[in-house]
Amino acid sequence: MSTKTGPKKRKHGAHEEEHENHERWLVTYADMLTLLMVLFIVMFAMSAVDHRKFQALANGLANGFGAPSVAFTGQPEALDAQSKTSAMTVTGAAPSLEEGLAIPSAAEGKDRDKEADRKAVAAADRQKIARAASAAEREVSNLREVQKKITAALRAKRMEDAVRFNITEQGLVVTIVTSEVIFAGDRAELLAGGRSVMDAVAPALVDLPNNIQVGGHTNQLPVPTVNYPSAWELSTARASTVVRYLHAHGVPEKRLAAAGYAGTRPLIPPDDPRAPKLNRRVDVVVLSTLNSTERSLLPSAAGTTHD
Repeated sequence: MSTKTGPKKRKHGAHEEEHENHERWLVTYADMLTLLMVLFIVMFAMSAVDHRKFQALANGLANGFGAPSVAFTGQPEALDAQSKTSAMTVTGAAPSLEEGLAIPSAAEGKDRDKEADRKAVAAADRQKIARAASAAEREVSNLREVQKKITAALRAKRMEDAVRFNITEQGLVVTIVTSEVIFAGDRAELLAGGRSVMDAVAPALVDLPNNIQVGGHTNQLPVPTVNYPSAWELSTARASTVVRYLHAHGVPEKRLAAAGYAGTRPLIPPDDPRAPKLNRRVDVVVLSTLNSTERSLLPSAAGTTHD
């Protein structure tokens, strides 16, 4: 008895034949992309490296790849601007990194830049102060020469006690005490003694490049003026008289100015017994030609103190 043979039926539960996987290249492609991503992350981190973070990254990559260390080779300028070596190696061991190559962080670099800027500014300030001090010393020397000329002329007339000198931030202040020898009470006309004092002062001022400011001052005694409405007019009139006298004796008028202060700027405190005499005065100020910074150093350069 013949039997027909046909395709055998698969046993129940038998597995189908596995087909070959033609997409295994995707695994390799994904691995390559992962490595590229890691490479770009490392390159970005190395552009502004931080010592501790870089060491942590090296250790992490070493552990992740199952290797004892990970080595990177690159241009040293990207990590240390002061290094002269051609390459560097960063290992997972912290001591070799610290001993082999010092890598400053971005914050440390900024701190060094700030410190360098501060030192540069400080050096420039010191040079500026030194130049100002030198200019102040030269100006004091010039003003002392004017003082010597006036003193010598007054000494020849035996009237040196009628004038006081002081160097302030304005310049040389020639204080003429307006006693009865210089101005009569409540008057603004120079007496013979006043003209004699001004004859000693004027020649020393004629050829100077400095401007001259004359300030009139009265004392603080409650004595009413008769010939003038107030002490303001009296002090201004006395200053103007001195200005006219200086101009008549050769000082150019464009260099002259007059101002009256009444009793608002006493030379010594009003309760001082000398106040009625010394606060009643005319100040002839030889104004300094220096700038404000240099003028501020004049008193210290002259070794003077204010009364």
